[in-house]
Amino acid sequence: MLELKNITFKVEGENGKKTILSNINLHINKNKFVVITGPNGGGKSTLAKVIVGIEKPDEGQILLNGEDITPLDITERAAKGISFAFQQPVRFKGVTIKDLITLAAGKGLNTNEVCTYLSEVGLCARDYINREVNDSLSGGELKRIEIATVLARKSQLSIFDEPEAGIDLWSFQNLLRVFEKMQKELQGSILVISHQERILNIADEIIVVADGRIQTSGGKKEILGGIIENGGCCKFCKKEE
Repeated sequence: MLELKNITFKVEGENGKKTILSNINLHINKNKFVVITGPNGGGKSTLAKVIVGIEKPDEGQILLNGEDITPLDITERAAKGISFAFQQPVRFKGVTIKDLITLAAGKGLNTNEVCTYLSEVGLCARDYINREVNDSLSGGELKRIEIATVLARKSQLSIFDEPEAGIDLWSFQNLLRVFEKMQKELQGSILVISHQERILNIADEIIVVADGRIQTSGGKKEILGGIIENGGCCKFCKKEE
């Protein structure tokens, strides 16, 4: 479904261009739950932004169902079926939660349909449906609302950047249930950037990114065992003493 070929991404640094991603090759099949993990600063979030079109690679190709989407921006890729949930959700002053979820769905939704999406992420619909997506909402509330918009999108590829950030334990347990339901009902693929063992534990495939490269990848049993043995971190994440 999604294929990355020799992706390299650089940024301007004090001493010229600095390579953030180097020769990334990646293939995500349909209806798979894939988790990308690795040390902070290793390139995980940048890789997600390259996939959705926020950043453009310096080299390489991105293919979606065989189509080259490398030149497309985030809006054009969204139209092709790629959704993205930010690590820090965006606030939209003057836009109600009902409007935001309806916009994400790309079609008219009645109140009951919007309420269903809010209920899926553990929010009482009557308390939220007409509220604005502004500073009155906590980070955890925004995170849940953003996940509700991704549910409404029903995309063939949904990407989440550290979805567990800023949510409480109950919300986290509900988040796992949402992921499992998405994969079962939407028949799409889910790509999550995360360090959380409980998220890693429900993955079909785990990819370890460090120093801007894919260091290793494989099935949950193959990769997760090594991460647990290293105290919740893979060997590429271990800090020098």
